[in-house]
Amino acid sequence: MVRAWPRRFEACSLDLPEGARLRDALAAAGWAQDEEAVAYAVYGVRAEPDAVLRDGDRVELLRPLLADPKDARRRRAQARGPLKGGSSK
Repeated sequence: MVRAWPRRFEACSLDLPEGARLRDALAAAGWAQDEEAVAYAVYGVRAEPDAVLRDGDRVELLRPLLADPKDARRRRAQARGPLKGGSSK
């Protein structure tokens, strides 16, 4: 299981019985009450709390975005200025 913040992360491994659900893993890790989590994923694919886990699955707690990705990309492009070179049609 993994949860991350901008400058740090926490990870833990759990031994759960076969057929355990994502909510069982959250409870076993003590992360069921993580108020910052807005969703969950297993290996980057969004999952619901009742999803059945398999041996070796990596559960991820997803947090809200701090910035809109399109706006952030636009700001970086403006700061960088026009690209030089390349082909023009």
